[in-house]
Amino acid sequence: NTAPTSRLMSLPRTEPGATPAPGSQSLSRRERLRFSEFSFTRSPSGHVSINVELEYEGQKWFGRSGGQSSPLGDLRMAAEAALRALEEFAEGALSFELIGVKHIRAFDSNLVIVSTGVRGSAGTRLVGCYLADEDMPRGAALAVLNATNRLLGNYLATR
Repeated sequence: NTAPTSRLMSLPRTEPGATPAPGSQSLSRRERLRFSEFSFTRSPSGHVSINVELEYEGQKWFGRSGGQSSPLGDLRMAAEAALRALEEFAEGALSFELIGVKHIRAFDSNLVIVSTGVRGSAGTRLVGCYLADEDMPRGAALAVLNATNRLLGNYLATR
């Protein structure tokens, strides 16, 4: 009777947000689509213009949305702008529809939850959330990226 042996793997330590040192682990890691810019502009008349910028391998893709400002409307427009930027990046290979955006208060924090559908993929719904204590519209855009993260990872792997 032999006991199973366990094997430990050592990974390089990095501080949160730091880039790992070059080595065997970082060579196999693929570049990710990055959220690089978010702008939210409200005119005196209450019209909102939202721009989301994504970056991948030095190239940039933009998504825009606009309309009349309201607390929930601002979140929807920010999520829509993020979805448009993702569609620009995917060059028609992926298409999304925003199902809903919800702001909830949980654990003494503001959370934004987004539900999105993938067009052409029967019944595929994606859900993402973001802890958005200070900037709720920006949080809605980031919740979209959290919802679509795995799908985008698969897309990049086969691109």
